[in-house]
Amino acid sequence: MKRIIVVGNGMVGHHFIDQFIQQEKMAEVQITTFSEESRLAYDRVQLSAYFSGKTADDLMMTSPEYYDDNGVQYFVNDKVVGIDKDAKTVTTAQGRIESYDKLVLATGSYPFVPPIPGKDQDHCLVYRTIEDLEDITASAKESKVGVVIGGGLLGLEAANAIKQLGLETHVVEFAPRLMAVQVDDGGGAILRNKIEALGVTVHTEKNTKEIVKGETCRYRMNFADGSHVETDMIIFSAGIRPQDELARSFDLTLGERGGIQIDDNCLTSDENIFAIGECALWQGRIFGLVAPGYQMAKVAVDHIVGAGQLTFTGADMSTKLKLLGVDVASIGDAHGNAQGAQNYVFTNEADQVYKKLVISECGKKLLGAVMVGEAEDYGTWLQIYLNDMDIPGSPENMLVPPAEGGAVTMGVDALPDSAVICSCLDVTKGQICAAVQDGATSIGDIKTITKAGTGCGGCSALVTQVLNAELASMGVEVNTDLCEHFAYSRAELADIIRVKRIKTFEALITEFGAGHGCEVCRPTVANILASFWNDYILEDDHLGLQDVNDVYLGNMQKDGTYSVVPRIPAGEITPEKLIVLGEVAKEYGLYTKITGGLRIDLFGAQLHQLPDIWAWLIREGFETGHAYGKSLRTVKSCVGSTWCRYGVQDSMSLAIDLENRYKGLRSPHKIKFGVSGCTRECAEAQGKDIGVIATEGGWGLYVCGNGGMRPRHADLFATDLDTDTLYKYIDRVLMFYIRTADRLQRTSVWLENMEGGLDYLKDVVINDKLGVNTELESEMEANIANYQCEWKTTIESPEKLLRFKHFINSEEQDSTVQFVEVRDQIRPATPAERAGQIPVLEVS
Repeated sequence: MKRIIVVGNGMVGHHFIDQFIQQEKMAEVQITTFSEESRLAYDRVQLSAYFSGKTADDLMMTSPEYYDDNGVQYFVNDKVVGIDKDAKTVTTAQGRIESYDKLVLATGSYPFVPPIPGKDQDHCLVYRTIEDLEDITASAKESKVGVVIGGGLLGLEAANAIKQLGLETHVVEFAPRLMAVQVDDGGGAILRNKIEALGVTVHTEKNTKEIVKGETCRYRMNFADGSHVETDMIIFSAGIRPQDELARSFDLTLGERGGIQIDDNCLTSDENIFAIGECALWQGRIFGLVAPGYQMAKVAVDHIVGAGQLTFTGADMSTKLKLLGVDVASIGDAHGNAQGAQNYVFTNEADQVYKKLVISECGKKLLGAVMVGEAEDYGTWLQIYLNDMDIPGSPENMLVPPAEGGAVTMGVDALPDSAVICSCLDVTKGQICAAVQDGATSIGDIKTITKAGTGCGGCSALVTQVLNAELASMGVEVNTDLCEHFAYSRAELADIIRVKRIKTFEALITEFGAGHGCEVCRPTVANILASFWNDYILEDDHLGLQDVNDVYLGNMQKDGTYSVVPRIPAGEITPEKLIVLGEVAKEYGLYTKITGGLRIDLFGAQLHQLPDIWAWLIREGFETGHAYGKSLRTVKSCVGSTWCRYGVQDSMSLAIDLENRYKGLRSPHKIKFGVSGCTRECAEAQGKDIGVIATEGGWGLYVCGNGGMRPRHADLFATDLDTDTLYKYIDRVLMFYIRTADRLQRTSVWLENMEGGLDYLKDVVINDKLGVNTELESEMEANIANYQCEWKTTIESPEKLLRFKHFINSEEQDSTVQFVEVRDQIRPATPAERAGQIPVLEVS
């Protein structure tokens, strides 16, 4: 069996392994990989998301189980320190000696730290690994001011990180502009303006001479020009260097300035050793993006399996980023260095937008581009550049579309099948089209089949365009009808119900539908009716429309019992009420659990017990928590400035007010809020549908985040809001979501599918683009005014209480309910326990 050793388990090393696993010859090899870090491969491209609520687990790209299932041997916390090229073995720091037939060096790079006196002190850090992020987070807890040395891509990401941690933030750059490699002077000026407007101080043309003890802060950075800045934390992000120490020590050919020299097959000077990723030097170039590393990995796999079809011929270094919330993109020859190149520049200082096209001397070819502040055309321009296509129309019309003709666009139909749509995973238009022809009908299908869009995600819009164009070419029309009974989408039905002021399902289906309805349209219409009119959902006109959870005002569990979840706004509860919950649970023998949403859930209530439990809770001041509905579930909060020494606003009071304001609001899907009293984000507000974070100037509002199966980080919507404006914006966002979202659509998916995305939503909510804000606010006020506790309304109606029996003509209990005691509480009996093989508890 052939043995392959991969030194380094970063993104590129893992991609090599993942590519090899797909090969038929995987059964003929044994792959072993070494990681000197404590974990397997994780997504360094999304590293900044760690400061936005994602955990190390969220960033993982693989798992021990995946490697075990595919026969990959792996070692963490162990570094390869020796190579014996003659014996074809490697030696590790822990003393392991492993033999190889082929060796793949994927050692990556390390952060360059300039030789500045004082650089090795505490709180002088780098920004490269998860461990580095943990060190930065720890330092931030003892710091007020942070400085990043380096104004490139990673430097601005690091600045964003420490700003999110609540520090006064500075960026120090040696060059005369930020991102000097990617943007020109004009783009750099706009970028600087936008970043400084966000509260980050930028210092350009600064050469740090020394780091000494500070007067007002921990350190003082003295610059060569005589100026200085004081800071408590310093992050070095001044570039990377290839990690070539192993190759250097064991006689592999290196470049003059470092990097392991490779040929077009990614082979080093040894015929059995490959190098891929940021450690590899090809024709004098180091490629510092993940996409070229992935291409190298594919070439190395192809060469090892003997296919011989692929070679590495360089890589495009175009990139699109969002730094501190600012769109920045660079394509090809962004600086116009080509002979005869012509520059076309558009600057909008009012909106802080800068665009530049670099056009060939003949005026037909796009050689490069720069975008700052707005990058919607990036996907189109990149494809024109990569595929050497003639530009559509004139260059000036690409920058500023003529009013009479609209935007100058290039449809995806014009792209050849060979056009690479996803550069990270090297997925072409032809592969996406083939997937559609094989049955893919959604962006999720395309991601599953081709992996396009699962890398950095920058190609998602273009992938969707290719998908839709191919579906259209096949004559497939996407049917947005809710079901066979209504020839309308959910959003269209919501408009009909709202405008026509329809109050019942029967009235709606009589005038706008056909038949009697189904399990799709009936609960959907029930949800819309509740969103606008907030009637009691168990009224006779509404009762037959509800899901089982809504019918019984509790979540049905796997054994047919129900959970009871009283509202505890923001998790604040008095000792007396806490005792009541204990007494209720003890009286009815319920299982109790404190949830992640600041609730105490009581499980195991039988149908006939629900009204008695509700009555007891209501007497003691509780009300329904609506855990059973597509509605506001919880508002999670920290203790804020009331107790916490870091809190800058009273997050508890705001969270309670928000929960009481929106309780009972029915929506297309469940919604969750979070309120944090400072930027340390203990309430995880940026992972919620509506997130609020306290600032020194008021409140920052985040929208459309969620956890669950596909977590999404919420987007910053507005900052430094006063409380009244915050309520207005939330009212408008939620009611616009209720009006326009699809059936069972989370806010995160709603925003992702919205044409124009976050900018459009801001335009609607903040600038009243559609002229509907007064209506939205009025509709929300009406909903709030009609709130009722559904538990209370039910127990006050003898007629409705008749539903809460197991049998119509008998008071008997449900004899099929059986429990087992575990950790002094009950749980549902398993099938084996029900069959009498294991003793169960009798239900009284």
